[in-house]
Amino acid sequence: MAFLKEVRFNWSRVEEEGSYPFNIPALRNMQSISMDRNVVFLVGENGTGKSTFLEALAKSCGFSTISGGRNHPLVDHRGDFSLADIITLSWLPKVEKGFFLRAESFFNFANYLDDLAEEYGGSVYLPYGGKSLLRQSHGESFLSLFNNSFFRKGIYLLDEPEAALSPQRQLAFLRIIWELESTGNAQFIIATHSPILLAYPNSIIYSFADEGIKQMTYQETEHYQLTRDFLNNPGLFLNKLLQ
Repeated sequence: MAFLKEVRFNWSRVEEEGSYPFNIPALRNMQSISMDRNVVFLVGENGTGKSTFLEALAKSCGFSTISGGRNHPLVDHRGDFSLADIITLSWLPKVEKGFFLRAESFFNFANYLDDLAEEYGGSVYLPYGGKSLLRQSHGESFLSLFNNSFFRKGIYLLDEPEAALSPQRQLAFLRIIWELESTGNAQFIIATHSPILLAYPNSIIYSFADEGIKQMTYQETEHYQLTRDFLNNPGLFLNKLLQ
């Protein structure tokens, strides 16, 4: 059962329509986006707004915009999260717990836990696998977080979680998603470039582009089509690319 049902945009609150992030082509004509599925994927080229949208969701949920949940006071002073000021989240039921993972700033969250452990002891690590995330490989630390922290009833917002995961570990992550969402205790909204993750069944895939946000099937995504065509004939692709 999805907790977050819909995201509505209140454009009347925007004072400067031509300013970032309100001028992002994929977003500027949207009135609402349905989120009524346990697993929702956001895809699109870099700069199309999917991460900006996900960060706005995180801020609206009260999560750390670097990485973390409601109880992690990490603030990103470099980002512009004003999109959160014009969106309204429709819940049924409302959940307070969850986590926002941004792959590029996850180091800051892991370092924050180490600082806490120095002050309060190693018990700080218990909800994250029992040891410092920085003393594991990047991929190991991600899976440790997923396996140990994503068991609570909540919403999990993930920005490119595949960045640290090998293909084999992406498959392991799909199993984690299935174990959590099939219980009805977790909803995932994931921005990704991974054709492996996008294959997850019964999900919604939203493609962000200059023309707007469009729902599509897995087979319609460029991620699937390009990967399929490349694997079917890598020599042809490389010959054209490297001529």
